[in-house]
Amino acid sequence: MASLFQRFKDGLKRTTPTFYKAFSKAGSLFGGRKIDASSLDELEEALYSADFGVETTEEILEAVREAYKKDKELRGLDAARIGASVLERVLEGSEGRIDQLTHKPEIIALVGVNGSGKTTTAAKLAKNFQDQGKQPLVAACDTFRAAANEQIRTWCDRLNVPLIASQHGADAAAVAFDALQAARGRGSDVLLLDTAGRLHNKENLMRELQKIRRVLGKLDESAPHHAWLVVDGSIGSNSIQQARVFHESFGLTGLIVTKLDGTSRGGAVTGIYRELKLPIFYVGLGEKAEDLQPFSAKDYARAVFGIEEEIR
Repeated sequence: MASLFQRFKDGLKRTTPTFYKAFSKAGSLFGGRKIDASSLDELEEALYSADFGVETTEEILEAVREAYKKDKELRGLDAARIGASVLERVLEGSEGRIDQLTHKPEIIALVGVNGSGKTTTAAKLAKNFQDQGKQPLVAACDTFRAAANEQIRTWCDRLNVPLIASQHGADAAAVAFDALQAARGRGSDVLLLDTAGRLHNKENLMRELQKIRRVLGKLDESAPHHAWLVVDGSIGSNSIQQARVFHESFGLTGLIVTKLDGTSRGGAVTGIYRELKLPIFYVGLGEKAEDLQPFSAKDYARAVFGIEEEIR
């Protein structure tokens, strides 16, 4: 089984070549080539194009430049280690974890815009909890989109995780209410609510989220216990605005960043965290269920810069 670092490295294969190129025109991954002004310019361009943002880009460049001033023999691999170290420091405290479940069931609402991968993520997340020995239940609260029920049912059947669903057009809050009752009756440990995809500027759909919260509150005043935004990492800095609006409207407690395997803009993870300080619980690194991985700042930083060994 591949290590977590290897999964990150494989998943970020569309991002990392940008950085490899910045340090090695010969194509060897941050190889023995000495750093020069040209390669520093390439690194700056790569960082900006990957949406790491001004602050993170400048911090990485400053650290590399300072090292270069002290050592004109600085090599690409040395610079890569510096960049990874800075990135890991910037992301300190970003790893979201549920160390123990404090409710029965623990209710996690997944929100986000259409196309973010929210529905598939709900099923994959349920499988993840199942593999931990927990009993999950998925609630198909996306009753707005015609094909949503079929999609979530297909994924739940494929991964062998239980599902509560209703017909297209049903009241999403009522589905959530019924699912919570079912979860209690079955002794489920985790209830995952797959809500309808919505644009963050559509007030009617945002109000529906508030209704789900109110209706669940009739059974559990603290529900949902977690509100995670599922955001498409390939949209780059635009994801920050999405996160900001959802946070203001629904009170986010964390993030899941998907589609990092198919983007050259994987730096958005850093931008979102710096902007909102919301913990990142999982990242999507591929299509398979096991490609939804707990976020690791260390593995992410190393994978982006192609560092195989531990960063000192």
